[in-house]
Amino acid sequence: MSPPVGRAAEGRPRLSRDISLSAVLAGFVAVVVSYSGPLVIVLAAASAGRLDTAQTGSWIWAISIGSGLTCIALSLYTRMPVITAFSTPGAALLVTSLGAYSYAEAVGAFVVTGLVISLVGLTGVFGRLMRQVPTAVVSAMLAGILFSFGTGVFTSLRTAPWIAGAVLLAYLLGKRWLPRYAVLLALAAGALCATATSRVHIHLDHFELARPVFTTPAFSVASLIGIAVPLTLATLASQNAPGMAVLSASGYEAKDRLLIGSTGIASTLLAPFGSHAVNLAAITAAICTGPEAHRDPRRRYVAGVACGAFYLLVGSFGTTLVAFFAGLPKELVAAIAGVALFGALAGGLAGAVKEERDREAALVTFLATASGVTLLGIGSAFWGLVLGVATHVLLTLGRGKRTPAGA
Repeated sequence: MSPPVGRAAEGRPRLSRDISLSAVLAGFVAVVVSYSGPLVIVLAAASAGRLDTAQTGSWIWAISIGSGLTCIALSLYTRMPVITAFSTPGAALLVTSLGAYSYAEAVGAFVVTGLVISLVGLTGVFGRLMRQVPTAVVSAMLAGILFSFGTGVFTSLRTAPWIAGAVLLAYLLGKRWLPRYAVLLALAAGALCATATSRVHIHLDHFELARPVFTTPAFSVASLIGIAVPLTLATLASQNAPGMAVLSASGYEAKDRLLIGSTGIASTLLAPFGSHAVNLAAITAAICTGPEAHRDPRRRYVAGVACGAFYLLVGSFGTTLVAFFAGLPKELVAAIAGVALFGALAGGLAGAVKEERDREAALVTFLATASGVTLLGIGSAFWGLVLGVATHVLLTLGRGKRTPAGA
């Protein structure tokens, strides 16, 4: 693996020098993917919790602003494409649990979740655990996370052959003659085909600024056990662990105390406005950390800044711009996300099989992660990591020193 990329390289970032269309586009695609799928789960949780329109709008504002500010600040400070997002597994948990408590109690649980994540991050406990994971297992987990998105390009051919086919063909032609703009060409071709086939259903009647609503937290033992505990575990295991792995697999020296601690603090501060959790992203991060964002890893941080800017734009207008992303055909989103992740998926697969002694552990990790299995409310990425490490220990214990992750 190439030397870690980070803040030490070439002093301070200069956006005017480092900005590129490919990096900005990567940030845009990451935001499109975030709002076209996971946000539906947030809206379902808000409905289950019987939140009114103002509270729901404030929730979207809080998670968007939190994600945007942390993306921009951390990417500029570290010179890495640090992509943050709202906790999708956490929102999924809230679909079934939010309705059992008052909204004030839920907000109190959100505050406690943010504080615990901040503590785990700032103390370095989380990072010490992650650094014990073999490089091949990390790469295999990344490949497993991205596998379904890669195949999504081809499964979309069944329901929308013209859209998905145009995206794939334009991407391949772009890689042949204009590799830096391959994703842009794919997006343009897919959008044209979606419009021509009347698959775009966007209704923007007016633009209205979001209005954050402050809710005084209330604390109860029941809500802490029912919401805070599972939300903390899901966010750390299903979001932050894969998020750190994506950065490591892409060759970046991620500072766990800074990244996990910062997202935990942001979650805590925005919890009274509805934010359930802001954390490191994995899938959308891979869009911005791979070669499609920029050939030079030192200039990919621009994708993180762009992603943050788009988050702030959407968050400022609350549910108004969300309707824009909801109107895009799911096949277009799936196909664009898939081709944008080809490079990261290829890198993950290559890293997984690089060392012969770690291939079985990497294979177990890849298959478990790609299976999509969820146990105890925690997603497959975490279980792939656990099973991969267990396999590695079982097969290599006592046979010599392994290479640590990120080496």
